[in-house]
Amino acid sequence: MINFLKVAIRNLTRNKTFTGINILGLALGTVCCLYIIMYVNDQYSYDRQHKSAANIYRINTLLTLQGGTPINNGSCSPPIAPTLKKDFPEVEQFTRIVHTGRLGAKQHLLQYGEKSIFETDAVYADSTFFDVFNYHFVYGNAIKTLDDPYCVVLLQPTAIKLFGNTDPVGKTISINNDYGKHDFKVTAVIDESLGHSHIKANLLMSMNSGGMGGFTYTNNEWAAYNYAASYIRLRPSANAMALDQKLPAFLNKYGADRLKQMGMSKQLHLQPLTSIHTTGGYKSEMSEPVDSSFLHLLLLIAVLIQVIACINFMNLSTAHAAKRAKEVGVRKVIGAQIKNLVTQFLGESLLLSCCGVVLALPLLVLLLPYFNQLTNADIRLSFFSSVSFWLLLTGIMLVSGLLSGSFPAFYLSAFKPIKVLKGNFTNRLSAAGVRRVLVVFQFVLSILLISGIIVIYSQLNFIKNKDVGFNQNQQIILNFYTGDAQDRIPALCDQLRTLSEVKAVSQADNYPSQEVTRDWLFYLEGSNGETGKDISMVNTDEHYAKALGMTIIGGRDFREGDSGRVLLNETGARSLGLNAETAPGKRIYPQHEANEPVMYFEIAGVTKDVNYNSLHDGIKPLMLRYNMRQARANVIINVTSSNYSALLGKIGSIWKQHLPAIPFTYSFLNDDVQKLYEAEINLSATINLFTLMAIFISGMGLFGLSAFSAEQRTKEIGVRKVLGASVLHVSSLLSKDFLKLTLIAFIIATPIAWWLMNQWLQSFSYRINISWWMFALAGSLAMLFTVCVVSVQAIKAALANPVKSLRAE
Repeated sequence: MINFLKVAIRNLTRNKTFTGINILGLALGTVCCLYIIMYVNDQYSYDRQHKSAANIYRINTLLTLQGGTPINNGSCSPPIAPTLKKDFPEVEQFTRIVHTGRLGAKQHLLQYGEKSIFETDAVYADSTFFDVFNYHFVYGNAIKTLDDPYCVVLLQPTAIKLFGNTDPVGKTISINNDYGKHDFKVTAVIDESLGHSHIKANLLMSMNSGGMGGFTYTNNEWAAYNYAASYIRLRPSANAMALDQKLPAFLNKYGADRLKQMGMSKQLHLQPLTSIHTTGGYKSEMSEPVDSSFLHLLLLIAVLIQVIACINFMNLSTAHAAKRAKEVGVRKVIGAQIKNLVTQFLGESLLLSCCGVVLALPLLVLLLPYFNQLTNADIRLSFFSSVSFWLLLTGIMLVSGLLSGSFPAFYLSAFKPIKVLKGNFTNRLSAAGVRRVLVVFQFVLSILLISGIIVIYSQLNFIKNKDVGFNQNQQIILNFYTGDAQDRIPALCDQLRTLSEVKAVSQADNYPSQEVTRDWLFYLEGSNGETGKDISMVNTDEHYAKALGMTIIGGRDFREGDSGRVLLNETGARSLGLNAETAPGKRIYPQHEANEPVMYFEIAGVTKDVNYNSLHDGIKPLMLRYNMRQARANVIINVTSSNYSALLGKIGSIWKQHLPAIPFTYSFLNDDVQKLYEAEINLSATINLFTLMAIFISGMGLFGLSAFSAEQRTKEIGVRKVLGASVLHVSSLLSKDFLKLTLIAFIIATPIAWWLMNQWLQSFSYRINISWWMFALAGSLAMLFTVCVVSVQAIKAALANPVKSLRAE
């Protein structure tokens, strides 16, 4: 064994280029593989810290409104969860969460003494919340923390902002939001040190505290109001699938009449808690889930990068086989068996793999912050203390070493001793043919990844430049989250309009890029509620369409005092059987209860369709309602100035005149729109990085092979130069074989890349058409890369003095 180790070290130090390429390639591959596996594991770890995680389920709703498409909601009507506990003994406990951000109160002004802060992601939670979910309590405990009205549990970062590092339990803070201003008693401070959760909250208010919490606490609506994130914990012996099959009869028992009255169909389903973060497709999520197909893609990329590094070792080992052939012959003559030789060469590959892992660890520590920023993750160095991490590292080292050393070991051990000692280094295995196949495989992977980058970039560029029907540039958004602030909006808007850089100012309860949570079933005069169509509604003033640059294609825009009038988009008009010419002047009625007064809206005009939300979704029916009383949450400022620093200073001064006690905050509309595509932007950046890694590792292998090829043909090159061959001719002679392999890889990769990227684009309602030039560009880049890498060695060989190479002849 010691002799094998000495021979291995001697061979590795003698072939420094070969050793360096393999160790660096395996190190980079291991870094990528390790990080991706840790990232994927981190994403799948969400909500697994809860003691009964395997028995906790969320109640989801599949809702179909009249004339609409089915909508998957990660929430349900308020009375469903408590009634499930009452009716089914297998349900041990329930809890509900109401996220205020989707119900009007996006931000909350928290005040303690002289300290004031704005916080987002506030939720109302049932008193049973900590019976179902487990958190680490920094201050206080889980007992009765949310039982009393107007109690609040703070997440540690929020508590530190208000109280520093002191214990706030028992102290009173005021919370001012769209539901009014109330005092709350702090009963506990928690953190997320036990693990990640899909429940994104900075403060939890007791459900029986007024606002939407109080409304939920007493609500008994079984058809509408599907906004409450509801969870049940089953007994360990319960069968979740059997309970899921009982839900249709359960819903029919309590909600059939109401659903029929509203013209809705509704289904309930149980979703395992631990699958929520990695399952997309549900509305009303409290945090953005990660697509499991994206995680699978990352794992595939991790495996492929490591395989590329292993292929480098195989290719270079078999290429240098002639240098080891005599050693094999001598060992066989003195009695070495094939298994001894295989063990020796596998040992050498494992040694190289071990060196790669040793180099990978400091590289991983160095690159970890950049990787975290890229993936928006929080992987920490504490993983070094995890046994599973070291087991994973050992597994990668063993698999990489055995995979990369397997073919070279059997290839080298197959040499016949009599032949090699006579100088015949041929082998029944065709190493050159295998090397060509492996190089083609490397370039197929590289071209696939490059094609992916090009298509993803083209789609994101299409999204960025597509005419969405409104002007998203030079739009400043101001948000007003308290009743006091909203009362000051009219005066503030009037003063903003005096600024020379301001073209238009509008107030509304919503704006493009934000989820519209208010919708109704509307029907035309002369029809009834059974023919109603679901239409989302935004409350605005008369300046909204002008400020956003929306086009009126029929009728007219709002005028001051247009109470009771609405603007419909084209899709909304079509859903009611109208168009831009026939819609203006028509009356539409919202569905209403029999004992409710009949109300109607008159259509003032029709706007051109706008992509109000993500281009993943198609355009939906939308109504703008003139309603100054409720158009109080946001102010949209359309500006002409490019000097934003000076303009924001002026706007900030006006803000302080009207709202001196409230911090001045703003956003840009184009930034808000961009946030709709964070997943695609992260995907693009991630694939870019790991594609570059894969190409770099492939390039190192190609560099080593071209160096070997040039070395093998040194005398041929010398003869050609003596006979007058130019540097260009010699360079092309060495490059053409590799270019042929790249061309073969391009032919194989193109149809695969087309199919994969076409599948990815199906998730967009608005998408580019895949064009031939995208794959031609990917192939051209691969060929250019090949020429650049091979030319380094080719030119070096072509410029060498032929006298030196022919001196021995």
